[in-house]
Amino acid sequence: MSVEFIARFIGMIVLGVVGGYLGSELGRLSNLDPEYYAAVFGLVGAMIGLALTPTFTIRPMAAVRAKLTGISGQSLTSGLVGLVVGLIIAALLAFPISLLPSPFGELLPFVAVLVFGYLGVTVFVTRQTDIFSLLRLPSKQAPEGEKTAENGRTILLDTSVIIDGRIADIALTGFLVGTLLIPRFVLNELQYIADSPDNLRRQRGRRGMEVLTRLQKDTSIPVRISDIDVEGVRDVDDKLVILARQLRCPILTNDYNLNRIAELQGVGILNVNELANAVKMVLLPGETLNVKIIQEGRESGQGVGYLDDGTMVVVEDGRDYLNLDTTVMVTKVLQTAAGRMIFARVESRYDLER
Repeated sequence: MSVEFIARFIGMIVLGVVGGYLGSELGRLSNLDPEYYAAVFGLVGAMIGLALTPTFTIRPMAAVRAKLTGISGQSLTSGLVGLVVGLIIAALLAFPISLLPSPFGELLPFVAVLVFGYLGVTVFVTRQTDIFSLLRLPSKQAPEGEKTAENGRTILLDTSVIIDGRIADIALTGFLVGTLLIPRFVLNELQYIADSPDNLRRQRGRRGMEVLTRLQKDTSIPVRISDIDVEGVRDVDDKLVILARQLRCPILTNDYNLNRIAELQGVGILNVNELANAVKMVLLPGETLNVKIIQEGRESGQGVGYLDDGTMVVVEDGRDYLNLDTTVMVTKVLQTAAGRMIFARVESRYDLER
């Protein structure tokens, strides 16, 4: 039996009784049959209660609950403290204001409660980060590598970046600052992938579970799993974007579609693929490098090798140097949608001596 059904049943009874009472009183005042009017008004009240009770009870409460679920604990605490401070200020001003001539003495104390309550909530919520930073007590110096969240920054993790696995290596370097937040619905999606009947999807899901375990045990950055959710939305990407807007935090992902959708809605994105391209070695035409040519290229005589960061190097006349470490000179660097590609040619002995 659902809560909405119970609410409809109670509303039907209450409004039916109220309608019957009003109909009976109206019949007596009009010198008409009170029982007839009581039956008609009672039936109308019962129908109204049955139809409209959830609209005025259950649904507003569900909307408020959904709104509160999407607000962080820090924002709720700041709003509550701001409300209390505003009400205290209004209470201190109530007595001198009440001494003003009528009608100001009766109206202005009530207005002060509304104004200072609103100002208190607004000021404390908008400056919550600064206030919490001032109230944070100085702690003992923590050992190097101990988990800390002094920065106060929150980063939402997408399922794709967890499965990718590079986030664990990035976290180990110390470049990520803040707290990694993993909503429960992301964890549920990861578990669903790990339980998939498809062998490849199952392996990817299990690798994501291993990456989470590694993040919690081996890295110095705090990792927090939260039950925070977005009501009325089923798609995980949409939930992440809405949650990031509510928490005012970026999303860490390597999903191109999520990247575009989030940027269109003004949500910050930390893209692992963009980071990988940004930290690749920068080479200019004329520079030399050592590369192992491992396969033939598409064109006749070409050889292909790869740098440590995965950058493809296409070597002119490199087919004769297969499986050899070869010194090559860069001739052109091409940036493509798939990444950076380097074209080079084998250095002659004359060029090397010169």
